[in-house]
Amino acid sequence: MAKPLFRGVCASTVTPFDRRGELDLSLLPAHIDWILGEGADAISPLGSSGEFPVLECDDRKRVLEAALAANNGRVPVVAGTHHYSTKLTIELSKHAERAGADALLIVPPYYMAPTPSQTMDHYRRIAESVSIPIVLYHNIPLTYVNLNADHLCRLFEEKAIGGVKMSNPEPDRICQLLQRTNGELFVYAGLDTVAFEGLCHGAHGWISGIPSMVPRAAKVLYEAIAVKGDLAAARRQWQQLAPLMRIQFSSYLAVGEGTHWFSVMKAVLNMVGPPVGDPQPPVLPLQPEFRPAIAAILRKLGYAVNES
Repeated sequence: MAKPLFRGVCASTVTPFDRRGELDLSLLPAHIDWILGEGADAISPLGSSGEFPVLECDDRKRVLEAALAANNGRVPVVAGTHHYSTKLTIELSKHAERAGADALLIVPPYYMAPTPSQTMDHYRRIAESVSIPIVLYHNIPLTYVNLNADHLCRLFEEKAIGGVKMSNPEPDRICQLLQRTNGELFVYAGLDTVAFEGLCHGAHGWISGIPSMVPRAAKVLYEAIAVKGDLAAARRQWQQLAPLMRIQFSSYLAVGEGTHWFSVMKAVLNMVGPPVGDPQPPVLPLQPEFRPAIAAILRKLGYAVNES
């Protein structure tokens, strides 16, 4: 793995669509410029926020190429190359490396829920085909694959992965990996609900909803904890960010009705940055009744809000 992984705040870029639901890559450069202007340390196209499940492989390649061109080498790019198929994941991963991505973000194979040993072989085969680092996207609710610390440390020792995006509501999952590997395995807080605790444990960075919606505000929290060690300042910043996290994950945390996290994300981006369009069905635009509360949170964070 020739390239080092990033430290800091990583924004998951969204995939813009027009009103007919067609890709509108003309909107992507302004979106990425805005994110980088907010101070993001890295970007990750085609993660969950990039709506990769609604795209065929050729369109995923087009989106990644457009994101790399818009970034133009300014920050590291962690490309989402996940697919259920090992063969197609390898194809997308090779394409990402050729196109200039710095690292890969890969969720375990979904729907068929392979066993841990089968999943580990999936990552080993991908790692054999590329030379850039792989960040394993640990996301049990959406894959039903639960690799424990032993599994993940073994993959790291074998050099099949270089990092883990831990999207798990248990902060100790982050703590275990950092302690077991003496911080050599790059571990990222992958869920906003555990970002504060994960960063306090020493996570190398943060890849989730808040860094993707309000990167500048997310970076204030990251730097307070990871750079300055100022816990009091971090608590004050988290008090401003936590209400956004709670609205964003209201449905996810309740396992029921509420806002969908991605409906919130695209709504926020349209409110504070260049337009990025709406989510693709079955995920729908944010319900209007939630917009005033979100707008108030954004203003407290110092953002000018477009409520149209």
